[in-house]
Amino acid sequence: MNTADLGLPVDVPSTALFTDQYELTMLQAALKAGTAERRSVFEVFTRRLPHGRRYGVVAGTGRVLDAVENFRFDPDLLGFLRERNIVDEQTLAWLADYRFSGDVWGYPEGEVYFPGSPLLRVEGTFAECVLLETVILSILNHDSAIAAAASRMASAAGDRPLIEMGARRTHELAAVAAARAAYVGGFATTSDLAAGFRYGIPTVGTSAHAFTLLHDHERDAFQAQVDTLGRGTTLLVDTYDVAEAVRTAVEVAGPELGAVRIDSGDLLLVAHRVRQQLDELGAADTKIVVTSDLDEYAIASLAAAPVDAYGVGTQLVTGSGHPTCSMVYKLVARAESGDPTAPLVPVAKKSSGGKTSVGGRKWAARRLDEDGVAEAEVVGTGPVPPELADRQLLVQLIKGGDVLGREPLDVPRSRHIAARANLPLSATQLSRGEPVLPTEYLTERSGS
Repeated sequence: MNTADLGLPVDVPSTALFTDQYELTMLQAALKAGTAERRSVFEVFTRRLPHGRRYGVVAGTGRVLDAVENFRFDPDLLGFLRERNIVDEQTLAWLADYRFSGDVWGYPEGEVYFPGSPLLRVEGTFAECVLLETVILSILNHDSAIAAAASRMASAAGDRPLIEMGARRTHELAAVAAARAAYVGGFATTSDLAAGFRYGIPTVGTSAHAFTLLHDHERDAFQAQVDTLGRGTTLLVDTYDVAEAVRTAVEVAGPELGAVRIDSGDLLLVAHRVRQQLDELGAADTKIVVTSDLDEYAIASLAAAPVDAYGVGTQLVTGSGHPTCSMVYKLVARAESGDPTAPLVPVAKKSSGGKTSVGGRKWAARRLDEDGVAEAEVVGTGPVPPELADRQLLVQLIKGGDVLGREPLDVPRSRHIAARANLPLSATQLSRGEPVLPTEYLTERSGS
């Protein structure tokens, strides 16, 4: 059963306090000023990719939908806000009835993105939209960072499967989100049972060095594991002497031994030696799994090694050096009054220091070259050029407060594989470089 993003409750009764205090104080001031009900458009985008990265990956969209749906201020939360005197009684009364009733459009999960891509567009009143800023950014920044690292690792691994095993290297709830994002980015399995339960991701796991050390002899540990899990299990062979462990593993399990795992040493050298030894012992079908602080560069360096699968932990759940995507949530258009029919006016930050933004409610499309390969990310306001009409990227995720965009997790996983394959070949290079697609703005078509 795949339970991915089917509206299951989050790990707390409400997501409403997954926010910064200034969201609520802005709401209070807007209510007092009479501007809270102005129709507004907020957009999520990033001004740049992490240094050297050639594309980003959208992940966490399904979790955002859950978070918006569970954004409720129950009596306990309102009591906390009252006790701390964070907002006044008028604002508390407004929050008690809060339900997001607007629209959300966004890049579908698993899609790739570039600087300036309008990844998510949130439309409604200023009051109801501004409250969602922090929780949306916290999800998208984290999950997209993990998915981007996972995508690079999956590209480096080629057809060899990847196992996510980073739960012990991050916060326990972040570990579940990381496993989900890694699956979207191309990982095949996870060691985290909570991720398997919550999202239906295939789970794997056998034993650690502690199990070998528990027994008087390595053979006893191997025998116990095979007796319990069968000959197809994976035996960890680097607790003591690798060559002796491989010999013992095959003696205990026979040529039907599923795999051996190597977790230390010169993985390239050791993998070649182990493969030769397994073949000589008649275990030609026994696979080799390697772990030990791998990242995309280490995985790429093992491309010529006789390795069958990789297990990745720390570098994956920390975004392989880039644990956030620097996404922002900015007001890009708003009405001049609270009248629902009032036209939208583009607004944008104009300050110096590289933090400027482009105003207006935006669309995005990906232009292809004559061979059907993506050549540019086109972002604009106003009418969409006819030649780009069937290449638009944003899809509706929420309409009038109702969630439309939930989908099984295998769908964004497959979508990402297709999106990455549609990029120029240089997208998969691990060497540092500029974004593989330029972002073009058609602001001369601006309008609201």
